[in-house]
This record gives sequence, C-alpha cells and structure tokens, in this order.
Amino acid sequence: MAVPLARRILLHEWRRFLPATISVAFSGVLMIVQGALLLGIVGANALYVTQSGADFWIGFPGTQSADLGRAIDPGIAADLYMDPRIGRVEALLLGSGDWRGARGGGTSVTLVGIAPRLDGLGLMKAVPPEVRALLQEPGAVLVDESDLDKLVTDVGQKAEINGHLVRVVGTTRNLRAMGGVNVVASLSTARSLDPAIATPDSVTYYLAKVLEPQDIAAVRRHLASAAGRTRFEIWTSAELAGLSVRYWLLESGAGIGFVFATVIAMLVGTLITSQTLMAAVAASITQYATLRALGVSFPELRKIVIEQSGWVGAAGLAMGLVCSLLAAALASLNDIPFELRASMMLFSAAVVLSVALVAGLLALRRLRHADPAALLR
Repeated sequence: MAVPLARRILLHEWRRFLPATISVAFSGVLMIVQGALLLGIVGANALYVTQSGADFWIGFPGTQSADLGRAIDPGIAADLYMDPRIGRVEALLLGSGDWRGARGGGTSVTLVGIAPRLDGLGLMKAVPPEVRALLQEPGAVLVDESDLDKLVTDVGQKAEINGHLVRVVGTTRNLRAMGGVNVVASLSTARSLDPAIATPDSVTYYLAKVLEPQDIAAVRRHLASAAGRTRFEIWTSAELAGLSVRYWLLESGAGIGFVFATVIAMLVGTLITSQTLMAAVAASITQYATLRALGVSFPELRKIVIEQSGWVGAAGLAMGLVCSLLAAALASLNDIPFELRASMMLFSAAVVLSVALVAGLLALRRLRHADPAALLR
C-alpha cells in the first residue's frame, strides 16, 4: 500500500515537489560540471603523455609533472637501444619561447619537439600522420586550433619565436595548455628556436615502445636497475600522467584553490537540495497527519516519504544528467577542458540521492511525537 500511495501523492502534488526536483537536478549538474572542469584543467598538464603512444617515459629523476621535465643525460639512450625488446626509441623536447604573431601581439609559448616520422610516438594522437609530415619543413610549427586567435596568426602565415621566423603549417586538436600555448615542431626546428635545448645531446624525455606487451614488466625492471648509474627515472605512461595530475591537483596553489571551490559548490548544492526537499515534505505534513489519524504506522509513513524522496531524486538526477551532457557538448565545441567521467557521475548521483532521502526523513521528525489531531487543525 505504501509504494502506490507514495506515487499517487507525488503525481497529485507534483507542483509542490517540482522545485525540489529542480534543486536536485541543479545540485547534480553543479557537482558534475565542477568535477569535470577540475579534472579537465589539471589533466591538461598530462597531455604530452596521454596524447602520445609510448609504453615508457624516461626523464629526470624526481620530476613532479610531465610539463616540468628537465634535460637528462644523453647516455641513457645507450641502455634503451641495447635492449632488443624495445622496438623504438624517440626523443621529446620541451622548451620555451616568446611568440610574435603575424598581425602583432605576443605571448609566451611552450615548444614541444617531436620526431616528424609518420609513425612517431610523441603526440601521435594529437598530430595525425598527414599533419606530422608537414613538420619536416624547416621552421614549420603546429598550434592548437583553439589558440589561433590568441597567437594572432592563421594557418599558412609566418610568425616569430625568439626572433626566429616560423610558419604555421597546420593545427592540432586537444592539445590546449592550462595556462600558456603549446607549439609543436620537429626536433631540429625546436632546437633552432630555443638556445636552452639547442645542443644535439639535450633531451627532455626519451619515449620507448616495447615490441611485445608481455615484455613490458621485464623491460621496466631492467631499466630500473640501470637508473642509479645513469641518473634517470622511468615511468609508464599511466604513471607519469597520474603523477602530473596529482601534482597540479594537490600540490600547486591553483589546483588546491580549484579543489576548494569544487567542495564549496558541492556543499552549496547539497544544502539547497536538502532544504528544498525538506520544505516540500513539510508542506505535505497535513496529508501525512491524516494518514496517521487513519491508523498508518510511522514505519509505513517513513516508507512513503522514502519512496517520494527517491522518485524526486531520480527525476532530478535524470534532468541533471541531460544538462551535464549538454554542458559537455558545449565545452567540446568551445575547446574547454572538460573530462566527464562515469565514476564522477555515479558519485554525484549517490551523494544527491542520499541527501534527498535523508532530507525527506528529517522533515518527518516533527510528526513522530506530534498529535495528528493537532496537526489537522
């Protein structure tokens, strides 16, 4: 009896519960969007890793994030080339420069030097083979399509980096940096643009691809045994990407600030949901009192309220899911870093639904010891 009665009351009094449903949707969207923006922004610092195709990254020991790499001993390459289980080894350079656009303006950029071969490992997901081939031209560079306006330069136009002439031959996608601008070039072009990485033995990372996936663990152990001798550290792609995200999320001032803002947003959304739903349940207190007067026990009444709160929460979460997907689509169209994860959506749904159920039960506290006849007056 309790469940059908709960649904009938909810359908009959839908106007009373509509604000609570909207508040649940708002709370869910707020949590999901804040969390997706947080992951997207801090994840931008791991793009060099996630957009590449290497099994291992070899870099300076103690590196805190992929974008903070430093030059390593070129002798490391000998250990990599001598291992027959490693099929390919490539260098990746990180430098810096001062950009002067074709139509004026200027900004600081990060130079990313990669091997221009068509099957190169560095940024293989962000730079398809047909675009990578364009980097074989001396002075050719690629920029993310979302940064063209910031650089005041169009594809095909020339610009300057550190006083050296370059030409934008194409664009990348999903390589937008968190704060600055990524400019992709071949290894030789990158060295000609930044004196800090100009020497042939200057390498920020070595990228390695193992021939057989089952050999990855063994190769890792072999390289780790040589790390103390030649001063380097080895990470899998997943390890270095996770390291980068954790550093910017938990150790940088910007990450901590954004985490704090996300927590505040979650608390505000939770508070709004609980208060709105409690008000909706409290407004129906007369109906509940009538049921008490008719002999409905308090446990049965609690089931009715739980059922109503559950339906309100489910309807609100469905609305919130649709709005979150629309937000993700808008973010994608505007090249906004937005990482929508199923785990985050499930966590937000669990929090909001739990708040809805608890809020409904809290609103019934005044009915437990109250005289139904007094409530009906």
